[in-house]
Amino acid sequence: MKIVNQKISAGFEFPVIFTRDALNPKNSALGWALDRLQEPGRRHAMVFVDAGLAQACPELPGQVEKYFAHYRRRLALAAPPRLVPGGEAAKNSFAHALRIISDLLAQHLDRQASVVVIGGGAVLDLVGFAASLVHRGLRVVRLPTTVLAQADSGVGVKTAVNFGAAKNLVGTFAPPFAVVDDFDLLDSLPDRDWRGGIAEAFKVALIKDANFFRWLCRNAVALRQRAPQTMAQLVTRCAGLHLAHIGTSGDPFEQGQARPLDFGHWSAHRLEVLSRYRLGHGQAVAAGIALDAAYAVRLGHLAAKDFRALVHGLLQCGLPVWYPELARRPRGRPLALFQGLEDFREHLGGELALTLPCGVGKRCEIHEVDVTLMGECLAELKQANEKFSAATATA
Repeated sequence: MKIVNQKISAGFEFPVIFTRDALNPKNSALGWALDRLQEPGRRHAMVFVDAGLAQACPELPGQVEKYFAHYRRRLALAAPPRLVPGGEAAKNSFAHALRIISDLLAQHLDRQASVVVIGGGAVLDLVGFAASLVHRGLRVVRLPTTVLAQADSGVGVKTAVNFGAAKNLVGTFAPPFAVVDDFDLLDSLPDRDWRGGIAEAFKVALIKDANFFRWLCRNAVALRQRAPQTMAQLVTRCAGLHLAHIGTSGDPFEQGQARPLDFGHWSAHRLEVLSRYRLGHGQAVAAGIALDAAYAVRLGHLAAKDFRALVHGLLQCGLPVWYPELARRPRGRPLALFQGLEDFREHLGGELALTLPCGVGKRCEIHEVDVTLMGECLAELKQANEKFSAATATA
């Protein structure tokens, strides 16, 4: 037997630009992002827009066309902007991805062309997944339009669609060509999507940045009240922490078992499925990190006062930590939520590895879960949620 050990090192680099009014022709950020390699000829692109966003901002497709017309010496639209369905349900059918693939192929885009995606995390996932399969990967420039996407998923290196009852089961690792975070695009968000991304900020702060965690707790009311500058600070800091982890963890494509940025997600993903996606990802993550933080207290990894600060901060931001689906129990069987543990283990591969906070700003991994103890944590979350609701109602 002869073995040739082949080792490949692949470098990836992409800018993340924080700006406002990105589709104003006076703002060159998007044009620079598309043409930053200064290759000969014009940069052709197809633009896909979240249909929900286009409904809230009907002028947006026209703004895209005017932007490209202004930079026509260097940029060209291969076709008028396309509207694609948004929300997690859009990822439940391969039909949407296949239509996008067919559209990209019909425009004869080559590997120097770009796919511009303007929308929330589900749209970024869906279009990014389709684009990653055409010519083994077209360049994707993301303009995330939700807090969650700007602060978290939109700056990551993954795409995915759902399959069966499992979230993000089929996907690719496909770093973007560039990301443009336009804070003005957050203005039209409904409250649910405004608040949802705050949960991901609490997630990364609790396991990576104690100062940021305390800042979130202090500014919870301002965040709920939609203070724009406070949210811009959250997005910038949270995105920076995610980028630092991806760039310095030594495992950007998740070959190992530890997934720190999936703290709280074993239950969050399962909760989304159990709610049939009635709950947004951010709402589910808020409950998920609160649940695992309660468990960390019982294991002696986290002080009870820090758990209380987390729960109070989430609730002040308008993020409940309890939903009826958490208590769903099929007849004669364990809580349906606990299927999420095996789903998570299978998704990671090997033995179960859950990230927990070890004090504020630090983390550790555990490899087994006492479901009885976790059940006590669920009861505590329900009680905390009810107590806060009662106090708010009488205030």
